[in-house]
Amino acid sequence: MNEQIKQIAERLKGLRESLDLSVEEMAQTIHKSEEEILRYESGETDIPMSFLFDMSQHFNVNTSTLISGEEPRMKAYFLTRKGKGVSVERNKAYKYQALASGYQGPKAEPFEVTVEPSDTAIHLNSHEGEEFNYVLEGRMLLQIHGKDLILNPGDSIYFDSSKPHGMKALDNQSVKFLAIIV
Repeated sequence: MNEQIKQIAERLKGLRESLDLSVEEMAQTIHKSEEEILRYESGETDIPMSFLFDMSQHFNVNTSTLISGEEPRMKAYFLTRKGKGVSVERNKAYKYQALASGYQGPKAEPFEVTVEPSDTAIHLNSHEGEEFNYVLEGRMLLQIHGKDLILNPGDSIYFDSSKPHGMKALDNQSVKFLAIIV
């Protein structure tokens, strides 16, 4: 796994330890298995953004802090220039760029997401809250709650993100979209 994932894993373990929670207690708190938590804390496996978002919600920590290790400092506004957001590449297919990483206590988490074409099956995930996706470039297949939807540039969708969902780039081209998690 890449170095960035290993650093995020260290921060997850550090958060759990600073809260003085055992793996079992953490698993019960966030409704995940102990095995899943240990896997993510090991840094040897991909850590889904949905897991990071759930952790941030449960423990009142900014998602961007878990990603970057930096505490946000801005209270009035935070400007992110094009291509300059805190970036995490979960794996070769997904790249997330946090767009509000320096803002303290955001009510929503905006990301620019790039999904590369892949022959693998769609990986479904779920997390608390709601999500808004707006396609900027390319086309994507969004699978949500057992339904397949095709989104083109300019299309958007708002949905209950506790329902299993996942996406895939179409036409053998990258898709770039804005994802706002509330």
